[in-house]
Amino acid sequence: MHYRELGRSGVEVSEVGFGAWVVGTNWWGDRTEEEAIGMVETALDHGITYLDTGDVYGHGDSERIIGKAIDGRRDEVTLATKIGYDFYENPQAGHGELPKELDREYLETAFERSLDRLGTDYVDLLQLHNANVSEVNGEVRDLLREWKADGRVRALGWALGPSIGWLAEGDAAVEYEEFDAVQTVFNLFEQEPGRHFIDTIRETGSDTSVIARVPHSSGLLNEQVTPDTVLEEGDHRAHRPQEWYETGWEKVEAIRFLEQPDHAEGTRTLSQASIAWLLSHDEVASVTPTFRTAADIAEWSAASDVPRLSADEYDRLEELYATNFGIDRDDGMDVLRTSVDGEDIEAAGLDKRAASY
Repeated sequence: MHYRELGRSGVEVSEVGFGAWVVGTNWWGDRTEEEAIGMVETALDHGITYLDTGDVYGHGDSERIIGKAIDGRRDEVTLATKIGYDFYENPQAGHGELPKELDREYLETAFERSLDRLGTDYVDLLQLHNANVSEVNGEVRDLLREWKADGRVRALGWALGPSIGWLAEGDAAVEYEEFDAVQTVFNLFEQEPGRHFIDTIRETGSDTSVIARVPHSSGLLNEQVTPDTVLEEGDHRAHRPQEWYETGWEKVEAIRFLEQPDHAEGTRTLSQASIAWLLSHDEVASVTPTFRTAADIAEWSAASDVPRLSADEYDRLEELYATNFGIDRDDGMDVLRTSVDGEDIEAAGLDKRAASY
């Protein structure tokens, strides 16, 4: 496992992180608390030190489980959480989005409760969870700086979602000097707005790092969703339209060349290559796949050390992406949604789903 710094914060993260949403909900399969703790311990044993959770995952359950898993091992981990959703006063409606709350009093209370569940007096990275750009005003930024100054937070981030988009929010995270990281959906098949943020970081000389989530494009790039897969009720991946998977399976065949079963420098699976492609961007500090099993952890954590993509492989991927991997039909996804109804995505020319190939 290799490690990178978040911006210039001094906070070090493993190149492959552990997305702890999986241990706090049943959206990615049911598991006992003991099994969930075991998954975290297995990740640590494989060199994964970056643990990324959020207070809303399982309405505090993910943080509580992570707190138990790292009890006695706090100094070994880079601990990240997120706040901004008011789940205390609002019941979860399936996979629907909860109301957000970013006033000072609520954030102070939410952060203290997170620290209590995690069993720590500080977090290495605190992220605003899906906050709209208009909600992150001067008062919010002042509060975040206060927490950083008093040592309860070592680095600050802005986690984007839940849909792909949120260009204005990511741009703000790059622009505002207090943010060390921006987290976004980013993978070979869903490259915007991640590519845009990387370009902006390079053009402006910003120190902001990118944390890439959904690196396997909801089961396509790790081939856990194939034409023979039947997604069970409640499986989060079932929220993708069927057309998404049908076009995605064709894209997977177009990038088979990334597999290296007999590479002179070591083997490389498609799942690992998908992570290695993300890590080929210096601005990407960590990639957080959705682990389901110990086998997933063993394979994907090793992606930090597999043969990097060659210049020819990278260029070939660029050509494929520019032509939608040779596919000339719609993938069933809605136009990219952002806090300003997609206008910023369209204005930047990044709405690939609205294009004609």
